[in-house]
Amino acid sequence: MKQLKYVLIAFIALCLAAPANAQTTKSKKAKTEKHEHKTKYQCPMKCEGDKKYDHAGKCPVCNMNLTALPADATTASYQCPMKCEGEKTYAKEGQCPVCNMKLKKVETANAIYQCPMKCEGDKTYAKEGKCPVCNMKLKKVEAKKTSSVFNKTSNKI
Repeated sequence: MKQLKYVLIAFIALCLAAPANAQTTKSKKAKTEKHEHKTKYQCPMKCEGDKKYDHAGKCPVCNMNLTALPADATTASYQCPMKCEGEKTYAKEGQCPVCNMKLKKVETANAIYQCPMKCEGDKTYAKEGKCPVCNMKLKKVEAKKTSSVFNKTSNKI
């Protein structure tokens, strides 16, 4: 009688554990599918500006093959327009926890590196490394903002 009792308890425990394990396996698989990064494609001639495609193919304007963008080129962060929390950014859009305003999309700039001696003028590099001319370590610099304002002193745009 005791053996039958233990067999029944083991059977019930096994029946209850199997569906629970199946649910955790499904949820883990769903989470990994959610976070899978999809490759974006863009025309190398930028015929359509910054338009990006989800699949490889040909540009509808110039008929060139679309090129895959680096994974970090498509990342964006969100920030409060009132800068309630300074320069703090969020991964998802939503509302600012301080002032409840809608967060604005902020493009994240890729790092730009340049020779501290400016051996090659204003030439910049996308990756960290050494200057090919003087062999010094490249320094990280901020991207320069372009302006379409007319400069009166140099008569240039």
